[in-house]
Amino acid sequence: MGLISEILLLPLAPARGSGWAIRQVLAEAERIYYDPATIRAELARLEEQLEAGEITEEEFDRQEDELLDRLETATRTSAGLGNGTAP
Repeated sequence: MGLISEILLLPLAPARGSGWAIRQVLAEAERIYYDPATIRAELARLEEQLEAGEITEEEFDRQEDELLDRLETATRTSAGLGNGTAP
């Protein structure tokens, strides 16, 4: 039965391969997005922008909250307290 289904599904192989590649790219993007080191670097850049006067205090607070939420999610997920997937 496995051989027959493989033969019948052969025309779909390029689509299945593309789907696999897309899933791999998305997984890597999520890994980078939720990497604590990346988030800390973004927080440092954000603080530099505030000190340089490039952004307002309100914009800093908004972006800082978003980054801290990401960091909390990353920490929970890596500690095994989350559901195993990033939101």
